[in-house]
Parts: sequence; structure tokens; C-alpha cells
Amino acid sequence: MTSMLLSSTSQTQIFHNIRTSQPIPHLHPYRTTCLAPLPCRSLSIRCAGSTTVADTGSTRELKQGIAELYDESSAVWEDIWGDHMHHGFYDPDEVVSGSDSDHRAAQFRMIQEALSFAGVSEDPEKGPKTVVDVGCGIGGSSRYIARKFGAKCQGITLSPFQAQRANALAETEGLADKVSFQVADALEQPFPDGQFDLVWSMESGEHMPDKRKFVGELARVAAPGATIVIVTWCHRVLGPSEESLQPWEMKHLKKICDAYYLPDWCSTADYVNLLESLSLQDIKTADWSQYVAPFWPAVIRSALTWKGLTSLLRSGMKTIRGALVMPLMIEGYKKGLIKFAIITCRKPE
Repeated sequence: MTSMLLSSTSQTQIFHNIRTSQPIPHLHPYRTTCLAPLPCRSLSIRCAGSTTVADTGSTRELKQGIAELYDESSAVWEDIWGDHMHHGFYDPDEVVSGSDSDHRAAQFRMIQEALSFAGVSEDPEKGPKTVVDVGCGIGGSSRYIARKFGAKCQGITLSPFQAQRANALAETEGLADKVSFQVADALEQPFPDGQFDLVWSMESGEHMPDKRKFVGELARVAAPGATIVIVTWCHRVLGPSEESLQPWEMKHLKKICDAYYLPDWCSTADYVNLLESLSLQDIKTADWSQYVAPFWPAVIRSALTWKGLTSLLRSGMKTIRGALVMPLMIEGYKKGLIKFAIITCRKPE
């Protein structure tokens, strides 16, 4: 998701001036087209492009907006930050240098930490052999996992540019026989049931207009015993006495949604409810917000270089609009409203 240019508190004004759940009934345990809505205490944040499954016109508009956003921004991101279009993972309170290599190492570490948290073996012989990368960007995670485990990886994205670029990079790096990428919808994956032993979603869940169907598709394409990894933006978990987020929180998130083509936000607890309703096992979650904090000011520093500014101005209004709301993302993290979450589970044997 981090194909946007980020900001820091000291530069906020620069950019500001420019602009208890019940089980889900189902007919098939991993098909969600017949699912009833999931009751939860988290109030969905309806945003620009927000939609329901039945609202096909809005859904089409949302998908088009997401595709165009990443068609615009992916080349800029790759040029400045490389082919891993997600946050880096840092030690808390780490003093981070300005070196691009340090930040790129942190992006590799994010993948490693996610695999470790999910209990994926470091032994290539015991690791995953078939992988789907849902919301693959330009394929950085897929190529990393393919090299590490010798796995066959298939990635999907709504962006034609990303799919084409990911395949080109795979060819250049000699991995075309291991990884492939295509334009496809994460809510209607073009794969048969039970195909993959690792189902991977790195910062794509926030774009999904129907979280039930998103999770259901992840579970459907997972093989028996497969691991599912979801790393995504969430809002905070509501307190015992709360029925919804505070008005200021909903207003804050809506501004972010309008720029990033995000539909409804949810909490980590909502994801757990969904996973439990599908009888998935070994569900684990963690809030990694503190581990990604150094990444935000680092990217804004790169954006404020001559190269960064000229690339941003050439990229298009969707990318610029995304850059301008990054102060709100930083503020949301600092106030505890926005959470960088990892959720992992296993499909029963």
C-alpha cells in the first residue's frame, strides 16, 4: 500500500497548504458469496469509493481508482525506494540513518518478521512451495519468497502497470519460471480451491470493500494446513463501552480514504471475528505500529529531494493527493487511531 510519498510532523504545514460477533452463516466454509453481514462493534467508515458487494457501480469505480492510483505511483516509488512497496520493520527507538540501503534492509526485514510471526519454517525444505501474493505490487515479496524457499508464486493486482512491471522484473532476475503476475480481483481470485500453502497479503487489505469476502477468498484458495498472512492498516480496537469511533476519528479517517481509494476501515478484532467464523485455526495478531514508525519520516525526506519532488510532480494528481494526506496518517498513528497490524492463521488440515 505504501506506494505513496510520506510526511513527517515537521513538514506537515508544507503539504497541508497544498490540500461481540455471531458466526457467519455459510453454505460452503470458504465461499463467501452467500454470507450474511458480520455483526461487530466497529463502525465502518464510509469513504469516497466506499461500497458494498451489491453496489456494482461503486465497486467498479473503486477498483478503477485503485488501479489508476498504482498505475501512476508505482514507477515513482520504485525509482526512489525500490521494488518493495511496503513499510520497513525497525527496532523500537532505533536511530535510523539516512541511508537508502538501511531502509531497504528494513523492508526485507518486514517480510522476514511476518513469515517468522506466522510460524513459517526457515528451512527451505519445509517452507511453502506454492504461494499467492494478493495485492502483489511490483512483485517484491513474491521474488523474495521464491528465492528463499524455491517456491512457485503467483501475484495478483488491480494495476496493469504493476503486473507488467512485476513480470518484467521476474524475467530480468531469472525468476520467470518461479513467479508470475496478472491483473485480477482479490475478491474473486482466478484460482481453484485449495491451491496454495502460503497465502500472503502485504498491505492490500485496506483497499478491500468487503472484508468478509476478502478473508473468505484467502481461505478458499488456501490448501489444507496452509498459512495465511495479512499485514494491513486497521483502526484501533473499540473499548468495552464504545459502540463506535469518536466523531473526530471518523472524520480523520474519511480524509485519508478520499485520497487513497480506501473503503471501510475495520479493527484487528474484526478480522479475528471473520477468521473465527470460517473455523480458521492458530489465529494470532500483533500491533506493529511502533516498528514501522521510522519509515514515515525517511520517505518524506526522500520526497523532498529534487529527484523526489520532480518525480512526484510528474506522476499525476492521484499520487500527489496521496502524498498530501500523509501527515494525517502520521497523526493517526501517533494518536493511536491507526494501527499497523499483522494477522496470521492456519487453514485446518
